Amino acid sequence: MTFHDHFSGVSAGYAKYRPHYPAALFDWLASAVDARDLAWDCATGTGQAAIGLADRFTRVVATDASADQLRHATQRLNLEYRQAAADASGLPTHSVDLVTCAQAAHWLPRDAFFAEARRVLLPGGVIAVWGYHIPMVREETLDAAVRHYHDAVIGPYWPPERRLVLDRFTTIEFPFDEIAAPAFEMHCAWTLDDFAQYLGTQSATDRYRRAHGDPVPDFVSKVEADWGGRQQVRDVYFPVFMRAGRM
Repeated sequence: MTFHDHFSGVSAGYAKYRPHYPAALFDWLASAVDARDLAWDCATGTGQAAIGLADRFTRVVATDASADQLRHATQRLNLEYRQAAADASGLPTHSVDLVTCAQAAHWLPRDAFFAEARRVLLPGGVIAVWGYHIPMVREETLDAAVRHYHDAVIGPYWPPERRLVLDRFTTIEFPFDEIAAPAFEMHCAWTLDDFAQYLGTQSATDRYRRAHGDPVPDFVSKVEADWGGRQQVRDVYFPVFMRAGRM
């Protein structure tokens, strides 16, 4: 399978500045499975989801095709990182209680990934894929500026797979018995400098930077007054969407 690596160049920032998923999301996943012996987190990146699973499962295997991402991953004693493609986890057949893929299903060869998930899942096991899109400060002027940055400034530099995120994964063929998932939301208390570091981890920002230079300082200068200064802390929200299903 072809691996399109959009994040190795920003792995350190990804590990430090990407938001963390809420505990309620992992609590719900843990409640949806019959046992909590083994979870597989596919396309783990630097382990944002794997860490939450490790607090609730006896063992977690987290895979990613990018060695650079894995080098920056957070470690746990019951968490094993492996460099592996989405269709080649290396896990035994019918051995996994839960398969997850956080903010990455749009990058994967999904037919091959779902086939691998079906192979490794135990009967009755659960798969969940989720993601998030444009963050919100819930203040009209700032939210308009963030949307303009995403859609107009770096808009032409988003990979085509972003369309699936805009559609909240609803257009992905999902060959499992679907489970209705609750609504989840990530919350961060960030300064404008924190927010700027997050923007720097996005694939479109990185592609724009390589072509024209860094677009983030210009964004910061335009919103600094409305933000209340670079060190003013603001609440930033990321609505999460999820598709979940059972074998």
